[in-house]
Amino acid sequence: MKRILVAPLNWGLGHATRSIPIINALIANNFEPVIASDGEALRLLQKEFPKLQALELPSYNITYSKKANSFRLKLIKDSPSLLKTIKREKKVTESLIKSENISGIISDNRFGVRDKSIPSVFITHQLRVLSGSTTWLSSKLHQKIISKFDECWVPDHTGTKNLSGDLGHIEGFNSTIKYLGPLSRFEKKDLEKKYDLLVVLSGPEPQRSFLEIKLLDELQSYNGKICFVKGLIENEQRKTQINHITTYNFMTSTELAKALNESELVLSRSGYTSIMDYAKLEKKAFLIPTPGQFEQEYLAKKFAEEQVAPTCKQNAFKIEMLNEIENYSGFKYLQYDLNYKKLFGLF
Repeated sequence: MKRILVAPLNWGLGHATRSIPIINALIANNFEPVIASDGEALRLLQKEFPKLQALELPSYNITYSKKANSFRLKLIKDSPSLLKTIKREKKVTESLIKSENISGIISDNRFGVRDKSIPSVFITHQLRVLSGSTTWLSSKLHQKIISKFDECWVPDHTGTKNLSGDLGHIEGFNSTIKYLGPLSRFEKKDLEKKYDLLVVLSGPEPQRSFLEIKLLDELQSYNGKICFVKGLIENEQRKTQINHITTYNFMTSTELAKALNESELVLSRSGYTSIMDYAKLEKKAFLIPTPGQFEQEYLAKKFAEEQVAPTCKQNAFKIEMLNEIENYSGFKYLQYDLNYKKLFGLF
């Protein structure tokens, strides 16, 4: 069995959760995945795949500024530390290839997890990286990193009916790009409705906590049953019930899939992995982008303009805004047949 290193970025939970179908496909095609990440992303995948080897990589320590308009400035300030981490990450990867007999790499947005000695793949939905007035620069830098990998896998459809829009579809970028179709760990099931609203939080602090506090306050007056998943990956699951709100610190994939299928509406960030999940399950959702994160703001605006899902800024959210969902179509799923055996032929 060839051993494939699967290394998602620890920035929110989306990079880790969209690695789950890749890991399952590797197992189904007689490869042995080796998980490598850090923080909550690593803990989540360890809970999902307790029998697989899991290794810790250097942490990027990505956090948000408290003020949305300071996000880009903070990233620039943190960039020297980030570059040092990427160099350490590359050295650790080189060592792991030898010590763990690694035959291939699948890196989801981890820049330093690659090596010229074995096939290395980069997964991203951002061939264009939005950063306001510096989008041209951030995009060129990202494309330069992508070009160092043997292939770039984009989890989206080709053509105009796609989910990532301008992020995942550009012209004039000469790299080996393969479109996988949307990646989701979930399957749509016809289950009896249990919740009127499912709230799913994730993302780096402190913005995750800011939204949690805001929503718990607003949802006190909501007329319906709520399941509230905080997105805190801890050693043990904690469940609390206060009136009409059931809260969990986290859910496993199986539990979250069930909750999504049992819920009428979803309220969450507009992260791309969440978008792919809602498309797969054909959900109606209300999206609140992380303040200052251009990618999430772009996606929320895109789906609002397409009359798919309403959105608002974090500080502007009011409970009555959820009524707007009925005027939007909700997400639709377009079938996409991915030949994993052919895809994994690289290894």
